[in-house]
Amino acid sequence: MSIRDILLAILVVAIWGFNFVVIKVGVADVPPLLLTGLRFLAAALPLVFFVKRPKTHWGYIAAYGFILGVIKFGMLFTAIKLGASASLASIVTQMQAFFTIGFAFLLLRETPKIWQIIGAVIAFSGMAIMGFEQAADAQFVPFLLLIAVGASWGVANIIIKKAGQIDMFSFIVWASLVPPLPLFVLSWLIEDQDAIVNVLTSPTAISIGAVFYLAYAATIIGFAIWNQLLKKYPTSLVAPFSLLVPLFGILSGVLILGETMSTLAIIGGGVIFLGLLLNVFGERIAIFIRKKRAI
Repeated sequence: MSIRDILLAILVVAIWGFNFVVIKVGVADVPPLLLTGLRFLAAALPLVFFVKRPKTHWGYIAAYGFILGVIKFGMLFTAIKLGASASLASIVTQMQAFFTIGFAFLLLRETPKIWQIIGAVIAFSGMAIMGFEQAADAQFVPFLLLIAVGASWGVANIIIKKAGQIDMFSFIVWASLVPPLPLFVLSWLIEDQDAIVNVLTSPTAISIGAVFYLAYAATIIGFAIWNQLLKKYPTSLVAPFSLLVPLFGILSGVLILGETMSTLAIIGGGVIFLGLLLNVFGERIAIFIRKKRAI
């Protein structure tokens, strides 16, 4: 990869890592389900009028939009509103990689590689370490929601696989049409209606900034650059950069929000990250070992 493209890849993962801090700040000002709905509304409009519909069945677009937007991000924003730190969220949600492997095995009959299985065992061990600590205080419910976020993200990834070879940018834009209405209805039924009216009639700079960052920086710009890199280079070269997302999430949470992580959380997060490393680089390690044996 050229230096320019390496810097672009780092920029994208930095945007996605900082995304968790923006959510944390945003839900302090806007009810979480409302903020999620506004994020996808802004991501869809007006771009949907200028971007061609992806060449796939409407059902995949609707299913992906609902699972990713309503369920995954609805739970993520709610978990952070209930107290989950940006640092914790950036780590635990990356378990989606292993949920995706599991769902692909169950639904698509894709057999996982041995290093993926070992990586999953390691990562889930790290999650158990974190869960042991979270179960002792009021953060257990947000922690469970974050696990569910990873699982629903895994389901969304399977939908993408089933959708075939598609333009991911147009797919994201068109799928973003699905979440706003159900999220707005849920927000009105569940969340503080006075707070909803106040946000919509007297929006603050924080609420407007959060919506624009989540919709355009994290969604539109992030996916546009990422997809260009995926078209230009092999996936095996681009995908490992995603490992930097939790690092940027933790760093921005500590530096901007002053978050701290306990010893157990650091150990658990480190174990999860080790599992992710094995998942991404396992094949290269296996090839290296085979070459060494052949010498």
